[in-house]
Amino acid sequence: MKVALFATCIGDVMSPNAVSATAKVLTRLGCEVVFPETQTCCGQMHVNTGYQKEVLPQLDRYAESFLDDSIEYVVAPSGSCAGAVRHQHTGIAERFGSSAQVDAAKRTSAKTLELSEFIIDVAGVIDVGAHFPHRVTYHPTCHSLRILHVGDRPTTLLREVEGIELLDLPAAKECCGFGGTFALKNAETSQAMVSDKTAAVRSTGAEFVTAGDASCLMNIGGALNRQSGEGALPVQSIHFAEILASTRRDPWTPEGADALKRDKESIS
Repeated sequence: MKVALFATCIGDVMSPNAVSATAKVLTRLGCEVVFPETQTCCGQMHVNTGYQKEVLPQLDRYAESFLDDSIEYVVAPSGSCAGAVRHQHTGIAERFGSSAQVDAAKRTSAKTLELSEFIIDVAGVIDVGAHFPHRVTYHPTCHSLRILHVGDRPTTLLREVEGIELLDLPAAKECCGFGGTFALKNAETSQAMVSDKTAAVRSTGAEFVTAGDASCLMNIGGALNRQSGEGALPVQSIHFAEILASTRRDPWTPEGADALKRDKESIS
């Protein structure tokens, strides 16, 4: 089965470990994984801030990258971006584009899936052979929960991971406060929301908080890191693709995450 990996812009820039982990998991499942280098942003941020007609070139680029009939599915390690493709692209094309753009949007949207959807619904697997002997709590991100309706697919996969202790997160369905530009336009409200989220995470006693969106993990992880500097016990954020990619033979190690953190700090 030929599967295209959609990295997403935030995955490419801020969470490459999650992208490479997704490729590892898909390859382990027997997929032929391709990475069209023409891919770019799905346009979600532009649509959400009112620039709907202006996003048409990005829809064209998405189609250019993934419309190839030999690509059976497009898989993204992001409920947010997969949700944008499935629930925005066709509507934008119908409102502002040509009939050809509408057709392309419908075809690419139909084969775009979030990682847990692909593993369970297409590959038909719940145990991907992962090993991650740590205490973990899972945050269901808003888009995966309310737009894609992935339900318990991610936790079903996590429960099958060897060695994991999956801990229930209080008020799990509450937003972390990121919301793309929401965190910038409503900084104080966003800060209050992520403070509630990190308090819930810490109450579980987890070593790691995981989710299916790098953006939410960046928000939660950033708040946790700041709190650790204030004397709180450290809790690491990790994309659930990284947990699924970890095996006894090739275990997850913090070295890659630490290197990425240093890169982010050098940019800021």
